[in-house]
Amino acid sequence: METKPRIVRCGLIQASNPKHEGTLAEIKEAMIQKHLPMVEDAGKKGVQILCLQEIFHGPYFCAEQDIRWYETAEPVPGPITERFAEYARKYSMVLILPVYEKAMDGVYYNTAAVLDADGSFIGKFRKVHIPHTWPGFWEKFYFKPGNLGFPVFETAYADIGIYICYDRHFPECARILALRGAETLFNPSATTTGKSQYLWELEQPAQAAANGVFIGANNRVGLEKPWEFGEFYGSSYFVDPRGKIMVKGSADRDELVFADLNLELIREVRDGWQFFRDRRPEMYDDIVDFIP
Repeated sequence: METKPRIVRCGLIQASNPKHEGTLAEIKEAMIQKHLPMVEDAGKKGVQILCLQEIFHGPYFCAEQDIRWYETAEPVPGPITERFAEYARKYSMVLILPVYEKAMDGVYYNTAAVLDADGSFIGKFRKVHIPHTWPGFWEKFYFKPGNLGFPVFETAYADIGIYICYDRHFPECARILALRGAETLFNPSATTTGKSQYLWELEQPAQAAANGVFIGANNRVGLEKPWEFGEFYGSSYFVDPRGKIMVKGSADRDELVFADLNLELIREVRDGWQFFRDRRPEMYDDIVDFIP
């Protein structure tokens, strides 16, 4: 059996939306076209696992409730995964592609597709926790809650887990993925100044330390329509199993953020803290049983 590398170069893309006017197809294509050279750049820099931002192929449309955005959803696997498989193969790069998924007419999910380094589709994660909060996060209008659980994807370079944006506020997501063997977790997001910014560098470093894993979190940048309540603040980062931020992107610029993750650090940290040895799951029934 081929041994996986223990130092893996992972990357995150943060990008602004380049086109606000035109047909939905034109807006979607403009965002895809913007990402293609950024994916190429990541490949040329030796990135082995690359994660794009939440619903990367368009604006964060959940700021309004309008059924026209349903037209931008597509099957997974589907046109976008087929299109990006070429780049996965070209650069032997694992790609995490967060897209708007159409499961059937009238049923849509906030989804992340995973392509392995040979371009093959190896699975998908569907966002589990769906917010519907003021101002402008009207996601229940667009997404059905995910029903695929928390899969761990065994890629060519590392075993990875994904949870999307709002899922990061629920520590159970990171815990179950770590218990299932994920070494690096990815959290593609779309979040703005104001309500949640103070949590951005608080929650996930804590979860990385609590679970002894690497976490990569990315966020889009800039102002975009139909969002009119705040600015996306980027600040994408990787954090190590000790909870230390390794690298962080700017707050206002399109950027590839990447870092070399030494997966041997996971065992070193866990052997020191022993959180998984000392946890008492038989004592936690109330977490599941309590329904207010």
